[in-house]
Amino acid sequence: MGTHESQVAQGSEERAGGTARRALLGAAVLGAGGAVLGLAGTAKAAGGPEAARHGGGGLKSLPVPTVIGHRGASGYRPEHTFGSYQLALDLGADIVEAGDLVPTRDGHLVCRHEPEIGGTTDVAAHPEFADRKTTKVIDGVSTTGWFTEDFTLAELKRLRAVERIPANRPHNTLYDGRWEIPTFEEVLRWQDEQTRRRGKQVWIYPETKHPTYFRKLGLGLEERVAKLLRTYGKDKRNSPVVLQSFEPTSIERLNKLVDNPLVVLLSGAGSRPWDFVEAGDPRTVADLITPKGLREIAGYAQGIGPTLDLVIPKDANGRLTKPTTLVADAHKVGLVLHPYTMRNENPFLPAEFRKGTDADAYGDAFGAFQAYFATGIDGVFTDNPDTGVLARDAFVNG
Repeated sequence: MGTHESQVAQGSEERAGGTARRALLGAAVLGAGGAVLGLAGTAKAAGGPEAARHGGGGLKSLPVPTVIGHRGASGYRPEHTFGSYQLALDLGADIVEAGDLVPTRDGHLVCRHEPEIGGTTDVAAHPEFADRKTTKVIDGVSTTGWFTEDFTLAELKRLRAVERIPANRPHNTLYDGRWEIPTFEEVLRWQDEQTRRRGKQVWIYPETKHPTYFRKLGLGLEERVAKLLRTYGKDKRNSPVVLQSFEPTSIERLNKLVDNPLVVLLSGAGSRPWDFVEAGDPRTVADLITPKGLREIAGYAQGIGPTLDLVIPKDANGRLTKPTTLVADAHKVGLVLHPYTMRNENPFLPAEFRKGTDADAYGDAFGAFQAYFATGIDGVFTDNPDTGVLARDAFVNG
């Protein structure tokens, strides 16, 4: 099953599993009586995390709201490192986002926030790679730096990860240089090792990053992801691997290749997914979150990952306003919602939850978690999984 042609030939059989996948994720949203667990005012009464544990495996075995370690525990360690992933599990994350998948020149998938690695590795300190610095246009944005697709895997393994936002997280710089760039295959093996060691299933939540850009370079992501998942027996609807992308066509392509749970990521309401831009599709995210747009997404995916502002918009002063109908609208068509991203530091919190003015000081993250959980979301990405777990427990039991 290694070739693209044989993968596509399985499409009709795997599409037939789409309804089953939607039912699988829908079970994380729907209680035994058919009521939506996440709707405001019903989540606590439904029993919270334990209510989601009603057998059968899959996502319905996870607590609700689900705490997703964003790039690991990136509030405490440089992101997309095994140090960050490991800590996320230690702090109680239900799923670890490992990782944002980008390719090397020789076709391997590695975990980096972006293909540009000048801000997340020590590549600038390697004089042998000075001539690799260049300027590229990715999804319409000109970026100067070093890019994974210009390096072999062996070359990337000579680099070490560093903190991406040291101004906000100076304490994380203590760990600069301690970890190398992980490959997706290494993550899959790590997942199995951690599952054995911990005696419970470890979940991961990888993302295809800039898939249209890489496909035009002859480095298609989806086929590489599918091949690895098949190799490790993790391409099934009950597999502990949730796949996500900001490009709906990437999710549609994955829907034909594997049977994993699939999630469409959604940026600001006025933005357009880059695959839409390339195809001349005029629709924006605002169109995708209408009842019609959500029904369309539910035809090939099982969830959405909206920015938190699509759940509760902010006013001109950065304060939360009234929640939208997105949660209820998505639940009506059987989609789960895993919005992003909760962080403890002041600059990343709604204005009413900030304390003082220091950029690296913590605000009232617990208060912000409570506000978002009250909307009925099914989970949330967070850089601080321990805060998320405590906030979830307080919401469910408080």
